[in-house]
Amino acid sequence: MSLFDRIVVASIPMIPKFVVGKVAAPYVAGETLDDGLRTARELNSKGIMATMDVLGEFVHEKDKAEESVKQYLALISGIARDKLDANISVKLTALGLDIDPQYVRQNVRRIMAAAAEHEMFVRIDMEDSPRTDATVDIYREMRKEFRCGLVVQAYLKRTAEDARKLCAEGPSNFRLCKGIYVEPEAIAYKAKQEIRDNFMRVLDQMFGDGAYVGIATHDEYLTKAAEELIKKRKLSRDKYEFQMLLGVKPDLRDSLVKRGHRLRVYVPFGESWYGYCTRRLKENPAIAGYVAKAMIGLN
Repeated sequence: MSLFDRIVVASIPMIPKFVVGKVAAPYVAGETLDDGLRTARELNSKGIMATMDVLGEFVHEKDKAEESVKQYLALISGIARDKLDANISVKLTALGLDIDPQYVRQNVRRIMAAAAEHEMFVRIDMEDSPRTDATVDIYREMRKEFRCGLVVQAYLKRTAEDARKLCAEGPSNFRLCKGIYVEPEAIAYKAKQEIRDNFMRVLDQMFGDGAYVGIATHDEYLTKAAEELIKKRKLSRDKYEFQMLLGVKPDLRDSLVKRGHRLRVYVPFGESWYGYCTRRLKENPAIAGYVAKAMIGLN
């Protein structure tokens, strides 16, 4: 991390909220359910699917977890009512993972059951490494009853084995991403090419084990390598999809769609957008530095 990037990260708490909001505007659908549904509808009109997330994580009070559950139930109803081509993504820490392991299971099951009434798929997001085992275990339990999938991170050294075990137990559905949390070198690959290489090794393994994979990346090196692997394995469109974040590299997104791939965009929304954005800037110092340089005209 450069000195400039370190200074920017240290200064994030002092950045006015309206400035963070201006920077975040392309990447967050808005504060309300209607904002999220409108964005998903616009994506659908372009032949792009959506996965929707009510922003919020790392809650330690049951009333906040309960509010997250209520918001997800409203989201599920809204997607079904508007007949959107969308599913939902949930973060377990927003539903009480750090409060009680049984409590979070109750909340996840409530959301999964509501989604099942509309034959809607639910993606369980992966968070930082202290919560990996619990997240994998909850996915393992929930998929026995519901249509759901798990996010796994290519920079974690354990991911290939986690995916192998889950595939051996039954049909699996993954979102494979690089990973964003700051993790120790003992458990995570650090070098850019190391992460890329493991991403492709894990992707190939998943396809070989018959998993459905959401290939979540904005790295053109990886999208090209994934396309080559898909062609080599002669995979049909119903065996995979590409996934990208809202507002990130729309040209790459559109080119993948034009080449005939299914693509899903992650659509975050909610009143907790500020915490989400500041955390992501802290977790990605280079991005924070780039944004700061752009704002003061150095890029």
